[in-house]
Amino acid sequence: MDQSDLAVIKQHLIDPEICIRCNTCEATCPVGAITHDSRNYVVDAAKCNLCMDCIPPCPTGSIDNWRQMPRVRAYAVDEQLRWDSLPAELSADELAAAGGGEAATIAEAAVTAPQPDPSGQTAFNSGAWNATLPPWSAAHAYANLYGPKAAEKSVTATVVGNVRVTEVGTEYDTHHVMLDFGTMPFPVLEGQSIGILPPGVDDGGRPHHARQYSIASPRNGERPGYNNLSLTVKRVLEDHQGRPVRGVASNYVCDLKVGDKVQVIGPFGTSFLMPNHPKSHIVMICTGTGSAPMRAMTEWRRRLRKSGKFEGGKLMLFFGARTKEELPYFGPLQSLPRDFIDIHFAFSRTPGQPKRYVQDLMRERAADLAALLADPNAHFYVCGLKSMEEGVVLALRDIAQQAGLQWDTVGAALKREGRLHLETY
Repeated sequence: MDQSDLAVIKQHLIDPEICIRCNTCEATCPVGAITHDSRNYVVDAAKCNLCMDCIPPCPTGSIDNWRQMPRVRAYAVDEQLRWDSLPAELSADELAAAGGGEAATIAEAAVTAPQPDPSGQTAFNSGAWNATLPPWSAAHAYANLYGPKAAEKSVTATVVGNVRVTEVGTEYDTHHVMLDFGTMPFPVLEGQSIGILPPGVDDGGRPHHARQYSIASPRNGERPGYNNLSLTVKRVLEDHQGRPVRGVASNYVCDLKVGDKVQVIGPFGTSFLMPNHPKSHIVMICTGTGSAPMRAMTEWRRRLRKSGKFEGGKLMLFFGARTKEELPYFGPLQSLPRDFIDIHFAFSRTPGQPKRYVQDLMRERAADLAALLADPNAHFYVCGLKSMEEGVVLALRDIAQQAGLQWDTVGAALKREGRLHLETY
């Protein structure tokens, strides 16, 4: 056996009991060490360089787990995918028996730079610019009040509304679902999310794990003054490869009736929060159900404006979908005053029209966005499919550079000051 195999490594693991499968860790990892199947998210010890980039964005803390293991006996990806809970820590004697040996030492992997792509250029890592701190003026967020290892494992909510918010007859069946928590405390803020626990068991006979959904209502409720919230949920009928599949949680939620009871955990998220200081600007860039937190922020600003007690800054929305029929909340968005919010729609599959994406619209508004990039009171939020993230951040970089701004300086400030937030899946 090679001497290096006897070294004890600090193996990074994800707790399957706490993880809500939000994909934040996999999206953030710069070296592709995190992967998943239909049940678990796991870390490949052969790839992980202990850079810690995935730790701060995790909304539950499930990512922050470690085990000392002999390198040669490190838990394999296939083994981790079968776990329902983390294995216990090995004692010193167990560690030695497992192959660590008496002289074994902790050997942490060296942090490596991003690898160049075949063109010879360093690969662009959009996730590197994601802020893990909230804006300085954000309200305090409560998180993990209910969950697998909390004092109360879940809370029961009652369905008080379920309305389709995409045109009937389209493939994208998206619903606006309202949940009421009665007298159980469940404080939330715009930008947070919850977990829904679908009833029943999976093909292996194990209870379904929670699915995460962004909150689509403002902090004082979908119905103001009540202990309720809303979600934007698309019925999943095919996977990312286009193969037919019936999403367990999405179909369960879309089919809920008024009066049904739902098991909820959370809330989750302490960084994707909106600024609250006067004249702060918000730029929202989203696709599909990524519109949920944007709706929450917009509605909270609308209520503040109506009260006359808050002087808000500029609101801009870049919203993408395949067609306008598949875009959630299309009608209500059309009715918002133009002097309140600047809205731009991008449709990629309108018959007879060229494909347009949110980053195309952003470049058309480069002058306005460049000014906001240089404004410390401006905050940027990106939410939707993972495939949009790189294009959006590259567009911001190009807009900054064309305006004579140094992206490395601007991007670093956006991250450091909690002004650029990416939540893609």
